[in-house]
Amino acid sequence: MTPEATLSAFAALADPDSRTYNDKKITQGKHHAQALLCLARRRTDILFAMLRDETFYESRSVAAA
Repeated sequence: MTPEATLSAFAALADPDSRTYNDKKITQGKHHAQALLCLARRRTDILFAMLRDETFYESRSVAAA
C-alpha cells in the first residue's frame, strides 16, 4: 500500500461512510493502523472500479436517496 493511499484514507475519515467503515473494522478487533489500511484498500478498489466502468463516484447515502 502506498503512503498516498494511506494518507487518502486518513483524510477520508471526515466522510461519514468512510468513518462508519473504519469504526466497523475497529469493532471487529482491528487496530487503528489496520483499520486505516482496510479503508485505503477499499478506496483503491472503488477507484479501480470507477476507472474500469468509466463512472463517477456516488456515495451510498446519495444513491439511497
